[in-house]
Amino acid sequence: MSESRSTTTNRSVAFFEQQFARQIDDRDFKLNPFEREVLPHLRGKVLDFGCGLGNLAIAAAERGCSVLALDASPTAIDSLRQRAAATQLPVEAIEADLRNYPIDGDFDCIVSIGLLMFFDCATAWRILSMLQERVRPGGVAVVNMLVEGTTYFGMFQSGSYCLPARDELGRRFAGWDALLSEFRDFEAPGQTIKSFVTLVARKPGPP
Repeated sequence: MSESRSTTTNRSVAFFEQQFARQIDDRDFKLNPFEREVLPHLRGKVLDFGCGLGNLAIAAAERGCSVLALDASPTAIDSLRQRAAATQLPVEAIEADLRNYPIDGDFDCIVSIGLLMFFDCATAWRILSMLQERVRPGGVAVVNMLVEGTTYFGMFQSGSYCLPARDELGRRFAGWDALLSEFRDFEAPGQTIKSFVTLVARKPGPP
């Protein structure tokens, strides 16, 4: 996926553990298209919620951000810790089950790319609400997830995913200032499609 981020089911975790291991072996740490697109919006204290290999966390830290990076993948978090230590960048990487992880403190930017679809919808929206609450007034939320139209299901645990309507994420940010809102489709194995929405929104209030 990452288009890929941490997951909460055995099948999904195993899927990404294998993918992350291949990327680490290949030294493949380039930003994916979504990460490249949202990187200019990041500043200050950043939470990367479902960071995967942490490529965006590293890139944000190189631009002067202080980053807390969370993911369920031990392979990804171990790699990120080593990379951050080697470069002495301000990135704290924590392995965590993100279904019930309590966020401590507020952030200038909160990022969740390619994660929320791996929860059932009730859990996904509960987590999104928590993330929104932890964005400081004037701060930015970045959310990317699969939506209706997706026909690739190879990375999902059966019955444990959320593919909302294409406009649902935007509705849940009503009252925020949308800085970016777009849909992108990608070809996937077996002549299937991954259909993504990406939203960057500024929370009301002075920075």
